[in-house]
Amino acid sequence: MSRQADRVRQRVFVANRGEVALRIVEACDRLGFETVLGVSSADRDTLAARRAGQVVVLGGPHATGSYLSIPSVLHAAISTGCTAVHPGYGFLSERADFARECAANGLTFVGPSPEALETLGDKLSARELAESLGVPVSAGGYAASVAEAAELAARIGYPVLIKAAYGGGGRGMKLVESDAGLAEAWAPASAEAEAAFGDGTVFLERYVTDAKHVEVQILGDRHGNRIHLGERECSVQYRYQKMIEEAPCAALPQATRERLHDSALRIARALDYVGLGTVEFLYDVRRDELSFLEVNPRLQVEHPVTEAVTGVDLVREQLLAALGEPLSVRQENVRLSGHAIQARITAQDPCHLLRPSPGTVKRWRPPVGGGLRLDSHIYEGYDFPPFYDALMGKLVAWGPDRASAVARLGDALADFEIGGVTTSRDLLRSITRHGDFLAGTVTTHWLNDRFNDLLGDRNE
Repeated sequence: MSRQADRVRQRVFVANRGEVALRIVEACDRLGFETVLGVSSADRDTLAARRAGQVVVLGGPHATGSYLSIPSVLHAAISTGCTAVHPGYGFLSERADFARECAANGLTFVGPSPEALETLGDKLSARELAESLGVPVSAGGYAASVAEAAELAARIGYPVLIKAAYGGGGRGMKLVESDAGLAEAWAPASAEAEAAFGDGTVFLERYVTDAKHVEVQILGDRHGNRIHLGERECSVQYRYQKMIEEAPCAALPQATRERLHDSALRIARALDYVGLGTVEFLYDVRRDELSFLEVNPRLQVEHPVTEAVTGVDLVREQLLAALGEPLSVRQENVRLSGHAIQARITAQDPCHLLRPSPGTVKRWRPPVGGGLRLDSHIYEGYDFPPFYDALMGKLVAWGPDRASAVARLGDALADFEIGGVTTSRDLLRSITRHGDFLAGTVTTHWLNDRFNDLLGDRNE
């Protein structure tokens, strides 16, 4: 353990659930930090609850009365003598008001400053910041009405995306092909954004037909150090939900890769960024052009692929940076080795458009072998609850090159025995065997277009 962090005995409150809660508990264990896990009444029996030093029930099974309840989380953290709060991802991880409340109560928030969270929580403000730094952004902007939106769409050209200014995950997002479609979609998009994020502000961006989703992992400390740890590709998405991620992005020309990394670091330096963050871009394959999307100011679901190719424990670095420690790695020491691919195994039924399929996990036999990693909170007999997201685990395969990593992941998915609940495993396996995926040519709309074909291939 580092000297500065050892001056005060650290006790970390883990304000999250599932595999990420277990990941944080394990990182704290390795640092010698005590842990307290806040759970809902539905999560008393997860692996994270079994591993944490102490468990506190925050409230009922629904997130609004437990994981999203700032008073409940603060009371639990303070009453158990915690010194820091790690929010994981989702839930309270991007809430500036929560970060401020932590500080007001003497708790270290494991994340960026409230000011950074406010800037990045508003995608329009984040766009303006990127533009001011010379970072490329897609054509588009804010419109106060359908009439203004139509004028803007006429200037930038159809198709366009209506996007929520606050939030993500595809909610409040509509693809529009014409003026008529814009008029029909504007109000529903705004209403969906209001319902999901409490703010109905939406804006327009030009839709890139052949785009790859690429993102850069950034890391900063309170001593002025800002680094990147390479990029990831997250183009395999169904209705804007990521399913497979990999590092690095094999499709980028080297000059574009360097421009991507430089753009991410400009934003990190401008924000005086502390902790982990991900700067997301679209890469227009035909034009060889990048356009800034947003910054996710937190740990990402796909962080294991970056860890696999860099050897850097991102959660450890995140914790120590929040506690005032300098980064243990410098930019010149970051070296990417091989290729890593991650498949998100979910309790969803592909035959019904990935409808959630909670239930009792009667069989859970993960594959074993070199180059494999599984982040999961599941075990045989676990009752998978219906109240939260459907993620069961993240299966990561590493290889010396992309082809070997893909082959290893495909074999591992085939060997993964799961019973009792319907999962996405076979769909993921079909994806890894498809020629387009093997060639690395998939773009963000690929899975939407090929979904039914891939279902037919599941059992072949």
